[in-house]
Amino acid sequence: MDVRNTTIRNRTLHSLTFVNDQYRLQIHFKYNEAYENAINKSILFINRQSAQELSFPLHQIEEIDEFRRLEAVIPLAEYAEQLAEGGVWDAYIVLEVEQTDEETEEEETTLGEDDPAEDDEAENETDLDEADASEDDERGPVIKRYRLKSNEPYLELLYYTNPAIENVIIPYTTNKGNVSIKAREPGVIAKIEAMSLSKSGKLSLTGYVIHTDVTSTEENRKKTLVLKHKDGDEYRFEARTVKRNDLTERYGKKGRNYDSAGFEVEVELGPFGSVPEDRSLKLWMELQDNDVIEGEVPLASPLKWIRHKGNPGQSTILKSKNGKKKFSLKARKKSRNVSLRIAEYSLKRELISRAKKLGGKVKRHKLTKAAYLLVFKFVGFLPAKKNLIMFESFAGKQYSDNPRAIYEYLCENHPEYKMVWSFNRKTYESRGDDSIPCVRRFSIRWLFLMARARYWVVNSRLPLWIPKPAHTIYLQTWHGTPLKRLAADMDEVHMPGTNTKKYKRNFIREARRWDYLISPNAYSTEIFKRAFQFEKEMIESGYPRNDFLHLENNPESVRKLKESLCVPLDKKIILYAPTWRDDQFYGKGRYKFDLDLDLNLLREKLGDDYVLILRMHYLVAENFDLAPFEGFAYDFSSHKDIRELYLIADLLITDYSSVFFDYANLKRPMIFYVYDIETYRDKLRGFYFDFEQYAPGPLVKTTPEVIRSIREIEANDFKPSEILDEFYDKFCYLETGHSSQKVVERVFLNK
Repeated sequence: MDVRNTTIRNRTLHSLTFVNDQYRLQIHFKYNEAYENAINKSILFINRQSAQELSFPLHQIEEIDEFRRLEAVIPLAEYAEQLAEGGVWDAYIVLEVEQTDEETEEEETTLGEDDPAEDDEAENETDLDEADASEDDERGPVIKRYRLKSNEPYLELLYYTNPAIENVIIPYTTNKGNVSIKAREPGVIAKIEAMSLSKSGKLSLTGYVIHTDVTSTEENRKKTLVLKHKDGDEYRFEARTVKRNDLTERYGKKGRNYDSAGFEVEVELGPFGSVPEDRSLKLWMELQDNDVIEGEVPLASPLKWIRHKGNPGQSTILKSKNGKKKFSLKARKKSRNVSLRIAEYSLKRELISRAKKLGGKVKRHKLTKAAYLLVFKFVGFLPAKKNLIMFESFAGKQYSDNPRAIYEYLCENHPEYKMVWSFNRKTYESRGDDSIPCVRRFSIRWLFLMARARYWVVNSRLPLWIPKPAHTIYLQTWHGTPLKRLAADMDEVHMPGTNTKKYKRNFIREARRWDYLISPNAYSTEIFKRAFQFEKEMIESGYPRNDFLHLENNPESVRKLKESLCVPLDKKIILYAPTWRDDQFYGKGRYKFDLDLDLNLLREKLGDDYVLILRMHYLVAENFDLAPFEGFAYDFSSHKDIRELYLIADLLITDYSSVFFDYANLKRPMIFYVYDIETYRDKLRGFYFDFEQYAPGPLVKTTPEVIRSIREIEANDFKPSEILDEFYDKFCYLETGHSSQKVVERVFLNK
């Protein structure tokens, strides 16, 4: 089994051979001074999330003009378990170079984003290109790293299986044309090599489809193209098998061939013109035995565009009884999943769409970004607008939290300030309250406001590329009392698009820009100083957002809130507000959440007396279908501020979210639904105190246990326990309804 390129390019994979449970990897490297002075040469695989490294020696085997051909052997059997558990590993050529007198400074690290070929979700790749990491001795060796490149789109056919591990190890070429290794469960790989959409409306696709758990011929497997709509509709078309001896010759080995892996399929799109509404159809390929067993679930995978460069977007316009329809075929930029879009056609709509695309390209161009940053820096040298305050909550997603409380206090008591909210595009376009002065994040107007503002009031990190002007006072409010370990206190980081070292470094760089940091209590102050390495002024005031819980906690306010939210007045309310999981994500900044509560059972046992409100963490990208639970379960994840949900809730169910520190101000019952506590405590984050001993409520792991705890609370006519009182005295003692005033007097009035 062998992948081999005849074209010689610098730092590029020449061949990858798979034999005897080993990858034999050969690369081309252009001779330079670093190579000449290299003490050691190696191939290094770096895990995207944990930053764990695996290194294998490189040896020169041939000279070709100015190029050197190097070879490394990767014993897969020995490292299979480690690779299979580690997710994505990126490959680098590493030279350990003897440092000269001139080489005493570290070079810049260039960061980029990329995506695995086999992932439906976007993942991010750290693109270290000639990034040096100096040794402790500043006159010692320098490590030079170069990303290993590839022009080979078929690397995944060299996948490795081992009976001792559950996952399959798959090499692939990333969207940027680099080499990485991905571990995933056995399954279908389906790729489109050519596709066309004719003017007459004929969709033609050719490609290959394999299953990584099958090591013999797949002649008996039927191939079916499936066009899927999100509402469940499916359109199925049988594909013809095409002989692919070429794949077997290049990538096959004993016991594995791809002779029957090819497919071709044609679809007449004319009948789709009768579809009345616009819709997007995802393309999938199914594999199923010809002798179908009743109830057998077909093996399936989204169809992906095989190339790592270019977008094969195509479109055509067809007439139908419902008017003109535009059919657009395209591959997503990151995942490369292929979809077919059907929409009504109008010239006006087409011109607007093209104008938006052109504008988007201009905005994303590197020269535009560089110019934007340059203008920001220039405007930042202009005199500050001393009464201008910029507010932002959760990266512009909400009008909420501590910034909202400070804003509302200032509006009522200090109207002399000009205050503007920074909203992201989605929030800005969907805002309903025009009385809130706001600006779209990263717009031209936003640039001038941010660069001239005297104050920034923010509750989460700002992007590091935003330069903080010398005249700006940056008030970081933060957004929770820490139970889970933060920043520098974290042992490992499992978030997408970063690794432990990079995450901590960037976090601390951002924290150094803060002039003030709000702390809700002495416990948090100690942690914030250490975890954020914060050395400026800490305002230990309690959280401004919790003023509302003290000032509005009365029957009349609760009734009005229930009426405005359209929830029953005659039933008790359970608020379910869990946190996110670092290692469950679709991509950078987009996290998954599996609703493990059994809503059917909850409704059956509690529905006569209770309703359930769901409030997901702002990082969770789920939309739960609660239609089957209408009248019992409500999704308020998009509600602008959780503080109103606290006030109407008779009981809180949470897990490790900091919401329970805030809810404790009300001294109402809490239940901790911690079905994965061992993983969360020991692997993902770790806790600052013995959560299992000191949590101000019962810890449960199943829905029946949740129900039993609720019934026990009812039977005992809930009164705050000694544990809850002690918890309140430690974490909520500063919050009396005046935290906003304390912060404003210190930061804005300099008292």
